[in-house]
Amino acid sequence: MLVDRPPRSVCLVRLSALGDTCHTVAVLRALQAAWPETAFTWVIGAAEHRLIRLVDGVRFVTFDKRRMLAELVRIRAELRGQSFDLLLHMQLSFRASLVAALVRSPLRVGFDRARARELQWLFTNREIAPRRREHVLDGLMGFAHACGVVPGPPRWHVPLPEAARAYAERIATGAARLLLVSPCSSHPQRNWHAHGYAAAIDHAVRVHGMQAVLVGGRSVLEAQAGAEIEALATTGPLNQIGKDTLPELLALMARADGLITPDSGPAHMATMVGLPVIGLYAATNPARSGPYLSRALCVDRYAEAALIQFGRTPDELDWMTKIERPGVMDLVTVPDVLARIDALPCNGPRRAAASGGDATRAQDVVRRDRG
Repeated sequence: MLVDRPPRSVCLVRLSALGDTCHTVAVLRALQAAWPETAFTWVIGAAEHRLIRLVDGVRFVTFDKRRMLAELVRIRAELRGQSFDLLLHMQLSFRASLVAALVRSPLRVGFDRARARELQWLFTNREIAPRRREHVLDGLMGFAHACGVVPGPPRWHVPLPEAARAYAERIATGAARLLLVSPCSSHPQRNWHAHGYAAAIDHAVRVHGMQAVLVGGRSVLEAQAGAEIEALATTGPLNQIGKDTLPELLALMARADGLITPDSGPAHMATMVGLPVIGLYAATNPARSGPYLSRALCVDRYAEAALIQFGRTPDELDWMTKIERPGVMDLVTVPDVLARIDALPCNGPRRAAASGGDATRAQDVVRRDRG
């Protein structure tokens, strides 16, 4: 255990990406519950801050990676004269380490040497316990364990603004059951095909009476994918891609009954508000990066992809291996996804089989804690 009493001040460094900052919120909440008098500061990416700023009880210092040198100068000035009892350096990137170097703290905690890639170990003086082959969230929870905090089931407790809630209610008006479809990852080789999404939407509407809503950001890739899915689906999904803010999307997730998405930030946003996620995985391993509370609902074709591409099982590959190859997501089939839609908790009595015992109980706890 690295600390023997609650520190007066803690600085977290976790700049990106969106999904990983969602995981970090769970770590923050565990520390806040154990140390209610501690002052927390979080240095976070400017893009991720657009969502994570909803989290209360923490002071944020933003970093815009597009202006790296100017931002380092600005953050140095903003932190000048401040010292923290504890620094938790929670990101394996040299950019994040440069930011961490600006934080004054006698106790600087990073990953163990085996995981401390990109020279992270040069910027820390303590390390968390070595762990192997675990989910990203569990890996980040290692920082809480190193501090003597034993977290229970992950909690996020993200307050939702009233304006965002109102947006969600407008979109969901008249829908007994709401299915969100976020079709794109920022990594194109992780994305499924438009025909599959359209078939899934039509099944959800016709068989289960769900209202389908396409959601996503403002990139050209997402706009094109949304338009193609909208044209192929015959049941009239509502296309909201590029039309909301991250807080509005989170509120819509809190109102919805299911999400279909590849390995992407929205999968982890949904987990924060207890939304069941049908994750589509072949290019990446859901055991490492899947939606934490919905891994049993995921379509997992990673093992098949590993065998086809490398002739190996996942256990024989490095835990970080991604199989982002053309056509790999075609291993995810339409029947795979339709079966997961049928297994959504809102669609019948197969809840325990769909979500798994422990995951279901954790999902129930999180849903009660929404907002």
